Parts: sequence; structure tokens; C-alpha cells
Amino acid sequence: MKQILIFILFSAILCWFMFAPVYKHVLIARHALLQKEADYLLEIGANGAHGYIDAAAIDASRNRLAAAGFDSAKLRYIVTTTNGQDGTNPDSPVLRGAGIGLEIRYPFEDLLAIDRLIGITPPDPNEQMVVSGMKMSEYVP
Repeated sequence: MKQILIFILFSAILCWFMFAPVYKHVLIARHALLQKEADYLLEIGANGAHGYIDAAAIDASRNRLAAAGFDSAKLRYIVTTTNGQDGTNPDSPVLRGAGIGLEIRYPFEDLLAIDRLIGITPPDPNEQMVVSGMKMSEYVP
């Protein structure tokens, strides 16, 4: 009886160690997709023809991330600049030399809820993973 119990516990732990990296990769892939999107928006928004990240670019980003499995309603974009100017206004682009910063936030949801099985407290589903970046504007009128 003791051997059966040890076998069951050992096989459960072995299965956990085999499965744990798989679902952690979902978290890593989500974070990587968000960072890739932030880098792309900064590259386009800070180029010499733009100097801003407008609502149309953010909507297109939402659609791309929704196609990758994100809930577009839960994505939150925060655009900042180093000179305090509005970085989302196409009528007043950020001039060369000022930085445009972008932060994208998305909740963890119940992605890590399975950690409860081994006694690890997962993050609150409302906590958010955050990616950010900053690029100097190249816009010259």
C-alpha cells in the first residue's frame, strides 16, 4: 500500500514537472508578442514621417493582437513623451530629439491558476503584465 502511494505521488510530481514548462511558455509567448507589438509601434510612430502613435495605429495593433488570441478590450496602451507633449496627436507630432514612450498592459487572467495544485499562490487575475519601450522621435517638419 505504501509503495502504491509513493508511486502515485512520484508520478504526479513527474507529470507536473513535465507539464509545467508547457503552460509557462504560454506566458512567455504572450509577453513576447506584446513586446514585439510595442517595438513595432514605436518604430513606426517615431520614424521621420510620423512622430506620433495615433488611435488608428493603436486600433490596428489591437486587431493584430486579437488575431493572436488576446482580448482586445483588455489591452491598455499608454503613450508618453519625454517633453510632456501629447504623443498621440497627428496634428502636433513629437519633434526630433524627444522620446516617445509606449506601455502596453494586459491582465494575467487565470493563466497561472494551475499553480494552486502545488501550493503556489498565482498572481491576482487582475494583475497585469507590462511591456514598455521608448524611442527617440526622428520627425523633422
